[in-house]
Amino acid sequence: MIRSIFLAVAVAALFVAGPAQALDLNPLSAIKSAVEAAVEDRSADDIGTDTRIKAEITAEVVDKMASEVISISADVYEQDVMLTGVVKTAEVRAKAARLARSVEGVKKLYNEILVIKPVDKKKGAVEGFVDDTVIETKINGLLLDASGVNVTNFRWRSVQGHVFLFGRALSAAELQKAANIVKGIKGVANVTNRAKVKPKG
Repeated sequence: MIRSIFLAVAVAALFVAGPAQALDLNPLSAIKSAVEAAVEDRSADDIGTDTRIKAEITAEVVDKMASEVISISADVYEQDVMLTGVVKTAEVRAKAARLARSVEGVKKLYNEILVIKPVDKKKGAVEGFVDDTVIETKINGLLLDASGVNVTNFRWRSVQGHVFLFGRALSAAELQKAANIVKGIKGVANVTNRAKVKPKG
């Protein structure tokens, strides 16, 4: 069922991505967001609040920090926020977190932005190129096919092979299974798990 919905909305999602998508450099994010809205077992109000928070964080970071960052993404689930990406200094990392926290409705913020100097980024690219888009696509496919994993409740980001899991698992066993799947993907250096365990109801 989820696979059918994913295919049905994939093309449409590519056409509805507007300026707010400037924060998310991976086009898969737009498709995944549309799927999540269609099948998640959350209220429309809760999803709407998350969408509003993400849009405001996007505007704040893009408008005020566009020239200061290498890349930044924001994920929001039940008003918790996870920032990921790459910046040049610790000061810029702290500023991004401060701007995100200033958005009304944010309950908890995980600042997982990596500080990597441009020279180190170039060196790393030469020594061992990691395609984060490929990793994120593999995560999507493997979690989608995994029995006992509700993929629509999870979010994930890969930043130079460092994968960050976010969202919600219905049980500790589901969360561990999802993490183990991600750890087994080629190119994944490590996994930081920020997803919470929260049963239905």
